[in-house]
Amino acid sequence: MRLPPAIIGHAEEVLREILRFTGPADGTLSRYFRDHPRLGSRERGVIAESIYGLLRNKSVYTSFAESGSGPAMRRLTLLGLADAVGADALGGLSEEETQWLSRVMQIDRTHLSLNLKSNLPNWLWDKFVVNLGEEQALQLAEALNTPAPLDLRVNSMKGNRDEVIAKLAEAPIIAEATPYSATGLRIRKKPSIQNLPLFKDGTIEVQDEGSQLLAQLLGAKRGEMVADFCAGAGGKTLALGAAMRNTGRLYAFDVSEKRLAKLKPRLARSGLSNVHPVVIAHEKDAKIKRLAGKLDRVLVDAPCSGLGTLRRNPDVKWRQNEAGIAELNVKQAAILAGAARLVKAGGRLVYATCSVLDEENEAIVQSFLASHPDFSLVPVSKVLAEQKVELEMGDYLKLLPHVHQTDGFFAAVMERQATPAKEVPQA
Repeated sequence: MRLPPAIIGHAEEVLREILRFTGPADGTLSRYFRDHPRLGSRERGVIAESIYGLLRNKSVYTSFAESGSGPAMRRLTLLGLADAVGADALGGLSEEETQWLSRVMQIDRTHLSLNLKSNLPNWLWDKFVVNLGEEQALQLAEALNTPAPLDLRVNSMKGNRDEVIAKLAEAPIIAEATPYSATGLRIRKKPSIQNLPLFKDGTIEVQDEGSQLLAQLLGAKRGEMVADFCAGAGGKTLALGAAMRNTGRLYAFDVSEKRLAKLKPRLARSGLSNVHPVVIAHEKDAKIKRLAGKLDRVLVDAPCSGLGTLRRNPDVKWRQNEAGIAELNVKQAAILAGAARLVKAGGRLVYATCSVLDEENEAIVQSFLASHPDFSLVPVSKVLAEQKVELEMGDYLKLLPHVHQTDGFFAAVMERQATPAKEVPQA
């Protein structure tokens, strides 16, 4: 079935806005679809898929678009749509465009340069090569450029994994248990789950398996005082609350009231009553100071580049740059130091990001430990063994999509000494 020519126009219009990279692609798409309510669900799906396909393959398609004639933006749009639905499904093309598109889509991409094949900005590709070598870097790049499956977390307060798999099968949705998280499910296709009773009653939540493991590393227990320091929309908060069996006190801190507002309907569905969302101005807010040294466990899922989530957010690699990451590093160090003040003697601190860059990960942790001798690193391998997670790691959690089929995640587990040492003054 051929797409109406108007779809090409819509795709080109929204692509032009997205390629300005002034904000997240998903937000731009949502706004465009709200402004054009006559677009049907299939048309919206095709447009979105074409945009994401082009963002994933932008280096290659920009190179391909240098051939042919007519406006470059139209040629890019046609390549994205051909990626989504096939060149034969595009209606309203000129004979010249049809021939060009057919020729370009048949190019053997195995002979392209590594830089092009990676579909990454040069600075990021170079970092991957330095850290992993060319072969592993290309495997990582290819995995990051592949759409992610849909991962779910089963709310253990409302059901168990086997029961949920059976109920989903009735939908019919085929789900399989994730290999590492005991509450995780993976769905290869991406059905709409918002109208499922299991979603509406809070039995399932959308959450990548890697994100589920971050919550597990904290090891939150019944009756404890715990904080999710950068809670955002609260995916990890909900996982922590269930792990605590709805006991104790769980603070969900964030500087964004808008992000925390998204937690409220999820919290209502979850059945949890031990969660306390708190908007803070910054990591030194008075609300934080009042809790200094009182919390058993603190999770810091720090603001980061998001480069581990490119399977879901391919525009991030084009919106991010080295200067932006340097700015994030300053913020990450400050947030970790601020959150650490909450941890009581003998308590646990977990620093995590959804980045695969050393400067956002190991470098931040090592700098923190050097200036906070009252904290020591706990090997993640030890914590995973305690949690009965069969996953080989060393001192840190390093999840990579081409190895673990999760988003890219990093985590370090630290504990505060029972007798706190004196902090080393910051330089």
